[in-house]
Amino acid sequence: MTLWIDQELAGCEFADARLGKRFNILVERLAEGIGETIPMACQDWANTKAAYRFFSNERVSEAEILGGHFASTRDRFRSTDGPVLVLHDTTEFAFHRDKPELIGKIGKTSRKNKAGRRTVITYCGILMHSSLVVTSDGVPLGISAVKFWNRKKFKGTNALKKKVNPTRVPIEKKESIRWLENLTQTTVLLGEPERCVHIGDRESDIYELFCNAIDLKTHFLVRTCVDRLAGDGQQTVADEMHAADLKARHLITVFNKDGKPEQTVLAIRYRRIQILPPIGKHHRYPQLTLTVIYAQEEAKPSGRDRIDWKLVTDLRVSSPLQAIEKLEWYASRWKIETFHKILKSGCKAEESRLRTADRLVNLIAVYCILSWRIFWMTMVNRSASHTPVNAVFTETESRLLDRLVPDLHRDRDAARTLPFYLKKLARLGGYLARAGDAPPGNTVIWRGLSRLTDIVLGYEAANCG
Repeated sequence: MTLWIDQELAGCEFADARLGKRFNILVERLAEGIGETIPMACQDWANTKAAYRFFSNERVSEAEILGGHFASTRDRFRSTDGPVLVLHDTTEFAFHRDKPELIGKIGKTSRKNKAGRRTVITYCGILMHSSLVVTSDGVPLGISAVKFWNRKKFKGTNALKKKVNPTRVPIEKKESIRWLENLTQTTVLLGEPERCVHIGDRESDIYELFCNAIDLKTHFLVRTCVDRLAGDGQQTVADEMHAADLKARHLITVFNKDGKPEQTVLAIRYRRIQILPPIGKHHRYPQLTLTVIYAQEEAKPSGRDRIDWKLVTDLRVSSPLQAIEKLEWYASRWKIETFHKILKSGCKAEESRLRTADRLVNLIAVYCILSWRIFWMTMVNRSASHTPVNAVFTETESRLLDRLVPDLHRDRDAARTLPFYLKKLARLGGYLARAGDAPPGNTVIWRGLSRLTDIVLGYEAANCG
């Protein structure tokens, strides 16, 4: 545990060396007690008080906390070859507080009271926009940019629509600026923009983002929600794609509402189109020539939404195989949602009782590092079996897994590789490892990791005694 934490945080720079030492100890304790409260992870009042002081220290921010991880992400990126996907998405952390103004309001919801009447409730919380770097095989290399905020400064899109046409508002005055800021920060951090493909959902369909990516000489692949003007301005992108020829049919496997796999066919069209900027900003931004890929499920399914993707990218697509590749890249976007799920379900970030937004942001920044580690262990098991065992487990941990978790009959002759031990770790967390089971997921990995940590501590204490 200590070894990977020291390596991951080696690039951290704090205003005081003592803060750096406290940070390493804090990360180690939270890693040993994933999902536990701060007092439970710290075990005694002295360490708990030190943790509270660290999170409330005015000289500590998410930039210092994540600085070492960003540097490690860059190093892992440089050790890979070929295209790398940068997945962008936004999530919110909601908290229940008596004084919501200490954190900030992020929205409203309605709820029935005891009399059966609906009342509007304002809830507080923090929004986080993160950028996750993954290989084309799906292995997460780390976080490259994170931005936290609440709605004290920015109005949401729906709020803007009540007063003005959002397309006429400068991007600098909108929440959407976070997409451009993370794209720029990632490009500066990684340093090889031509290798990166930035991927976002319909919320990232922002003309300024397209222009920014092209200025930075990097690439993007975005699912569109706006039917923009195209060509000479007399037609839209939808008109252009309606006239495009069917280029291929692609058989894929999806999961229905019951979680069972089923096969379906996608009809694929693609075309290079000249796209015009929004009318209110046509003097500020140039016209762009981009590739639009349209993939639609031929048969309307029952029990789930029909697959209907309209993707836009600066990359050229000249064959059906290249179009399918871009569709598979976009399908990788779910990985950042999984990362956010680990933050909330595994680390239980929303259950923290810290009182102010600054303290919560610092805590969530620490959880980002731990969540990446869990996610990396899950995905490296599936995609990078050549990784050495000591990249994850110490010799003591490997030996204890061999003693605690008996080999399955079908695995007795298997090599002692990293997937072999990760499966044992997952079994320690409740994974059944039946012949037809899917590979272990994040939940059983973090459960197994938590149990193994406790076992190692007990083993070392017994031997020291």
